[in-house]
Formats: sequence, C-alpha cells, structure tokens
Amino acid sequence: MRRSVVSFAVRSSSGALLAAIAAVLSSPAAHAGGPPVLQPHAGDPLLGLTRAERALFDAGKVAYSTPLTEAQGLGPIFNKAGCFSCHSSPLGGWGSIAVTRFGTEDREGNFNPLNELGGSLLQVSAISPTCMEFVPPEATVVGTRVTNSSMAFGLIEAIPDAAIIANSDPDDLNGDGISGRVRMNEPFETPGVFKAGRFGYKSQVSTVLTFTADASLNEMGLTNRFLTTENAPNGDAALLGLCDNVPDPEDGPDAQGYDFIDRVTHFQRYLAQPPQTPKTGMAGETLFNSIGCAKCHVAQWTTARDRTLEGAIRGKTIRPYSDFLLHEMGTLGDGIADGFASGAEFRTPTLWNVRSRDPMLHNGSIGGGTFPDRVTAAIAAHGPFGEGAASAANFNALNATQKSQVVAFLDSLGRVEFDTDGDNQINYADVIGVRDCYGSTGLTPNDACAVADIDANGTINLIDALAFDQAYPGPSTDCNGNGIPDIADIVMGTSSDSDQDGVPDECGACPADLDQSGSVDAADLGILLGSWGGPAADLNGNGFVDAADLGILLGAWGACP
Repeated sequence: MRRSVVSFAVRSSSGALLAAIAAVLSSPAAHAGGPPVLQPHAGDPLLGLTRAERALFDAGKVAYSTPLTEAQGLGPIFNKAGCFSCHSSPLGGWGSIAVTRFGTEDREGNFNPLNELGGSLLQVSAISPTCMEFVPPEATVVGTRVTNSSMAFGLIEAIPDAAIIANSDPDDLNGDGISGRVRMNEPFETPGVFKAGRFGYKSQVSTVLTFTADASLNEMGLTNRFLTTENAPNGDAALLGLCDNVPDPEDGPDAQGYDFIDRVTHFQRYLAQPPQTPKTGMAGETLFNSIGCAKCHVAQWTTARDRTLEGAIRGKTIRPYSDFLLHEMGTLGDGIADGFASGAEFRTPTLWNVRSRDPMLHNGSIGGGTFPDRVTAAIAAHGPFGEGAASAANFNALNATQKSQVVAFLDSLGRVEFDTDGDNQINYADVIGVRDCYGSTGLTPNDACAVADIDANGTINLIDALAFDQAYPGPSTDCNGNGIPDIADIVMGTSSDSDQDGVPDECGACPADLDQSGSVDAADLGILLGSWGGPAADLNGNGFVDAADLGILLGAWGACP
C-alpha cells in the first residue's frame, strides 16, 4: 500500500476544482472517524502491530515459507516439508493439497483409528523408501481432507470461550434443527486447563501453538518440546532406527530463543482477517441469514478485552462467519471420528476469504470453474441430510436473482477494496473501473461500484480517489504539481492517461513543458521562476521548486520529443 491519505494536502490554490476539493477534505463527514483505513489483504499482517510484533510476524513468515531439511528434523515420514506447501492461497490460507485419513468401523458404528498401524493420518512421503507408509488392508474407512485456512488465527484464539459456549445447543432445545456442540480441548501449553476448540476439521485444537506443534510433527515429522516422539511408519517402531538419526526433540531454540513452532505460531497469530468488500449491508447477506446459513456461519464476534492480549488482537470485532461448533453433516461427513467428534461431524468452517477457496468442501470434491459454480455446488452438497440440509433446500427455492445476490455476498468475503474486476489484485484495470464509477451517487452495497466506496457513504468522490491512490501499488506521485496524486487525478478525470501508464498525459515525455506549448522555452522558465520555493511547477517531486528543478528544465530546453 502507499502512503496514508492522512498525509495528503492540497498544494495549489488555482481554480474552482481545488476549492471544491479543499471543501471535501475539510468537511466534518471526511474526518468524522478519521481518514478511511484500507482493509489488509488476505495474508497481510494485522493492523496495529508494534514494531517488535511485526518483526515476529516477518520472521515467522520466513520460517513458514522455508522447507525443512532432514538435518533439521524432517521425517522420517511426512506429508510436506513446509507449511507453505499446503497453506498456499494466499500464504497461510486455503490449499489444494489433500491428506488421507483411515480407520475401521465395527458393526455398532464405533470407529477405530488404527493407531497401532499408523492411523488415522497417512504420511505419504518418507526420507527413505524403507519407511514409506501405506493404507493398511485392515482399514475399512478412508477419507480425504484438503488444507484448511489459517487466516487470523490469533483473533480466533482470542474469542472468549464463554461466547462460543453460549452459542451452542447440543440438544437442539430451540427446535431449529441445529445442534452445535462445543469441543473442549487441553492445549499442550496449559496442561489441565481446557479451552473451547476452534481449529481443525473436528474442532480438536484450541490454540495456535498447539495447532502448530501438532502439524509440525504429523505433517512434517518434526518432533518438538510438546511432541517428542516420532511417528513410526505404519506403527512399526523398529523402522525408526533405520530412517531417523536426528535426536529428539528436533525442534529447538534459534539465536533469539524461539523454536520453529514459536516462529510459525507468530506468523499465524498475527495474520490479519481477510477483507470484506463491501463491509456490510448486501442484500445477499440478508438472504443468507433468512435461509438459515447464519445459524452455523455466525458472522461476527468480539475478541476478549484481556489486557494480556496484544493491542492488535484485544477487543476487536471480527467477521469469520463460523460458530466453531461441531455439527452433524449427514452425507458430507467423512466417517473419520476424532475423540469427541463423530465421523459425521465437522466444525463449521470460516468463510472469510472463501472467494479464493478452490477446491471447496473438506474433501476438495468441488473445484475449478467459476466461483459462482463452486459455491453453488458446495451449498447444494449440504443436503439432503444433516444440519445443513434445510438451508441448502431454502437456497434452492430462491429465484435466480436471489441466488445471485447470495453468491455476490459470499464473493465479497475476501474481496479487496477497489478490486473492480474481481481478480484479487489492484492494477490498471481497476484505475479504469474506479474512473468509470467516479461521481456515482446513491450507491447501495449491492451496486458494482460499491467496491470503490471506501467510506460507504453512497458516493464515489475525492475521499475514495485518494484512498485508491493509497491502495494502488507503487509510489504515490504528483507529476503535475497540483497537489493531487496522479492516480487520483486520472480516476477523477482531472487528467487524462491515453497510454494507460499511470502518468497523466500532461506529464508525459515532456514534463518541463509547463504551459503545454510543445516546447520548453522562456515561457516555461518564467512559470518555474514564478513558482520558486512553492509546490507548483515542481519537476522532481520533492514538493517545492528549487535549483534541481531549474536544472531539469534547462536540460529539456527546446522542442518536446
């Protein structure tokens, strides 16, 4: 992102346009809540981190992005060598990598994870062919799960247990067909203290550190201070001596005293919540609620106000669209029980950044195609049995316009502000999109131009143009010295950009031609000298006219190319 819009000031007094701009900037509405603040992109750090916390995030990101080696403790059996391999869309988010779970079920429906044969997780790789695992023939239940998201784990961990518990209804006492159950777990770092589950497909993990330590061993084979014993290939402990020569625990402190699991925890803990654009008010969300989806996909939570929490995490309103409870999912279940959770139960997945999820569902069975196609199929898969069946039927009963509105709402979850073409990035196509929206009034969150209405006031005006300049990649420039950033000039229509290079045409190949006569001559010299010390006619972008600008003008003397 670029410089904050709060630093912007009009630097020229010419014309009615600039008077109007000054009026907008000085209006109470423009400053009622301070200048607009852009939402972080998915994968960005939390807003408000201290310098030390940001350093931990950055170092954790490196650890998260770097594959382990055998010498560091990879294996002997593993699925991937690094967190980044699975959590890839974006880094720390969803992924398409699948893992295999297996076990057996007796006639009474009791599930056995076959721990003695290496279950329930199959590790598909090994540092030696001798230790390669396989699904044992005893397994009668085999399931596939794709990578879940780790977005904003610190914020999710900070949701008070009491709030999650209050939302549960294990016996469906209100008769609405939804009977979410809380799963209480004992985090590795606090033995004897139980905390409401919120991570993992079966809500089997309650804290970020426990999540990281568990995944480090089971996905990468890295023993650590909490899990000090290697997984034996298919349960055969005799093979460990042939395939693993690194002393346990393999994870240990670095020069700053942090283990690998601490570094990765920092990264996941300080990931920001993905954007939602527009933030609220879409007709599709009202429909989403009315057909029953919000009974499980609870929109909003507030993190604890515990003073021991970091300021960037404490007392924050977040919108993950999950209740973090276990629900009976009927045919969507995978048959793999996990302690308290049955084979038909899953924790409600978060929906923030769902627009980037491909494939969808726990087994990745819905992938490719367009987002509307994927999400519509995923909704349909919630029926005909299980707690999501009624919502799936209600969605199916909507008319085409209403279905499109629900899909448009879901597409807002993860959408970047000003991403007018929906391609998950801000580029020149969005300059055109914001320019086409500029001046629009009476907008609602359902209108296409609402993605460019950062202050949600129904109008695309100067405030939005300045915020777009902040969002646009690269340095903020003001080549014509009129006090308005160049990108804002272009989207407002006060400058043209016929070659679409992000530079106003008047600055083009001859910026020293101040009077636009086609040549740099005495008239331009007079304009520059008359602006000496001020911002107008500033050619090098330092905010004032001085000898450096005079040198630029004299060096360009003559006809423009």
